[in-house]
Amino acid sequence: MLDPAPLAQSLHQLRTAYQAQTYPDLATRRDRLQRLERALKRHAQPLIDALNRDFGQRARHESLLADLLPLLSEIRFVQRRLKGWMRPQKRQVHWMHQPATARVIYQPLGVVGVMVPWNYPVQLAISPLISILAAGNRAFLKLSEWTPATNQALITCLREAFSADEVAIALGEAEISAAFAALPFDHLMFTGSSAVGKKIQRAAAEQLVPVTLELGGKSPALLDQDIPLPRALDPLLFGKTFNAGQTCIAPDYLLCPETRLEEVLTYLKARFTALYPHLLDNPHYTALINSAQQQRLNQLAATSGAERILELNPAQEDFSHSQKLPLTLLVNPAADSRVMTEEIFGPLLPILTYTHWEEALDQIRQRPRPLTLYYFGRDQQHQRQLEYQVHSGSLAINATLVQVAQPDLPFGGIGASGMGCYHGREGFMTFSHPRAVFQRRGWDVTRLLDAQYRRRWLPWLESWFLR
Repeated sequence: MLDPAPLAQSLHQLRTAYQAQTYPDLATRRDRLQRLERALKRHAQPLIDALNRDFGQRARHESLLADLLPLLSEIRFVQRRLKGWMRPQKRQVHWMHQPATARVIYQPLGVVGVMVPWNYPVQLAISPLISILAAGNRAFLKLSEWTPATNQALITCLREAFSADEVAIALGEAEISAAFAALPFDHLMFTGSSAVGKKIQRAAAEQLVPVTLELGGKSPALLDQDIPLPRALDPLLFGKTFNAGQTCIAPDYLLCPETRLEEVLTYLKARFTALYPHLLDNPHYTALINSAQQQRLNQLAATSGAERILELNPAQEDFSHSQKLPLTLLVNPAADSRVMTEEIFGPLLPILTYTHWEEALDQIRQRPRPLTLYYFGRDQQHQRQLEYQVHSGSLAINATLVQVAQPDLPFGGIGASGMGCYHGREGFMTFSHPRAVFQRRGWDVTRLLDAQYRRRWLPWLESWFLR
């Protein structure tokens, strides 16, 4: 799609269909979710194959664990709870305004736009769609130009499940993305980099479109003194190597006690070698999305100013003609280097040493608020301090990545890492409007404001409340 005009036509089609059914009932919403579930199951293998083609090599277990299985779990979770979420909530009426009732109805917003990134192109298209459909909306998805094979497989899947006036899909490069962000949606959701997120918010602001921004940033991993290294570094490696680190919630850098640095480096090298004795033809080690990303990451490492650079390349393979990149450890890079000021989004792991606990916390607090924070330790006081005194979109303790796979936990950033959240009930709420409904029953209390009554009771009321 090169001409932006069809975008407006698709939006008009979606809005017209929504206006004909502004509050879909429970059966309709469940039917849409069930259609989505059936289509995902039928098209699971074509989607996995397409992901593999787009990445050059995408580990099958990663596509299953990240792009497909959590979606099926989320659909089932939402289906079981949707009736309760849709139920109007009774609210209190102040005694001065009785007799009356008050309630909140969760009304669909209308047509929601979703801008999908390339790193998890199935999950980050469908997971928002689940919340959007559960809340009773129509959806318009803009898919990433970097994943053409996955886009076609996803279009086939969604076209089988939905008509074009339920879920519309747009393709195209930067100019189409810009036109898409400028459309007068009822809500717009963007997942991607902070730099692009700022442009999306500016474009949406021209139409006064509310936005949910799922950005990234530099999510720190904090290693404490008291935890055995396998308990901490095994999940750290999982989070940093999964999808070759191309994950918005991947551990971006590790804060390590200075006294543990050498044993940490030794363990990471030994464990990585055991997991991936070779990389080039290893189907379990995912490639980078394209050569541009590889060049960017190589430049980040080369300009890091690190004290030591340790490339974990067990078989000493040549990656000059491959889109894969070995996990590379950067010990104490320069604070003002690009690798410490930009989101890495790949298999580079800066390791910063600290001598005191408060020093580590200061390093986290001095940077923009991250999408997630990882703590590896057993100190309850330190854990409580991280829970209540340090900001991040989420906190994971002795684990990485799996917090996003919990359908009953909200997912979203804070500050520089985003705004708003979705998944589960929070997703239903994000794409609904909590509409206040007040209903008078019996005598109208506002008649007391008539002059003949006001002179009698207003002085008493004023003295009562201002006593």
